[in-house]
Amino acid sequence: MSDYILQLEHISKFFGSVIALNGVTLRLKQGEVHCLLGDNGAGKSTLIKTLAGVHRPDQGEYRVDGQPVVFASPRDALDRGIATVYQDLALVPLMSVARNFYMGREPQKKLFGVLPVMDHALAGRTACDKLAEMGIRVRDPEQMVGTLSGGEKQCLAIARAIHFGARVLILDEPTAALGVKQSFNVLRLIHKARERGISVIFITHNVNHAYPVGDRFTLLNRGKSMGTYAKAEVSKDEVLDMMAGGAEMQKLMAELEGVTI
Repeated sequence: MSDYILQLEHISKFFGSVIALNGVTLRLKQGEVHCLLGDNGAGKSTLIKTLAGVHRPDQGEYRVDGQPVVFASPRDALDRGIATVYQDLALVPLMSVARNFYMGREPQKKLFGVLPVMDHALAGRTACDKLAEMGIRVRDPEQMVGTLSGGEKQCLAIARAIHFGARVLILDEPTAALGVKQSFNVLRLIHKARERGISVIFITHNVNHAYPVGDRFTLLNRGKSMGTYAKAEVSKDEVLDMMAGGAEMQKLMAELEGVTI
């Protein structure tokens, strides 16, 4: 049995003459939070879609539980317990919390013992209970999702993925558009997922959010990996320095000190 639940080994992805990913390796252990860091254009989106089964790698190998896999669609990834929560969350604002929680997997009961209809009571109870486990209190499961805060929507999408059997959660910039308190709630939810043995890939450009919850950090720059580091091996300032360009950034800052604006 592999030490890793999920592996990308020397993955490359091309779009015509554009090299979106170039020999990237990413290995995820059971029950860890692995932070994927990089600025805009670093290749994070392409890597997410490769993990989620949207893109097939042109080179390299994708493994789950040590076995090579080829995903034809995101459904194949979901069937292996790999769930991706994108920035747009795939929630419907004008539908209720309960309906969004189930979204195509609605529990049913028989009306008059014959006609199958959605079991709204069961859906509402389950949605509220699962969100409560994640620290989110919903007053009414029939509340429209559009009335929730950004952090509550993120938590709903994550709780839904966990309830339906996610072994791996891939979170695409989950704190990007959130305030301080909402971001804290999402980071707390990531911590809770890890406590339940769920592996998390946390994609972000915000080191201040990644460092407190991350176990390991992989840095991307222009489609290439700059390395993977355990938290014990690297400080937050060192991660920031690598993301900012290190020596190149220091040289630029020194040059700017002599510029009068």
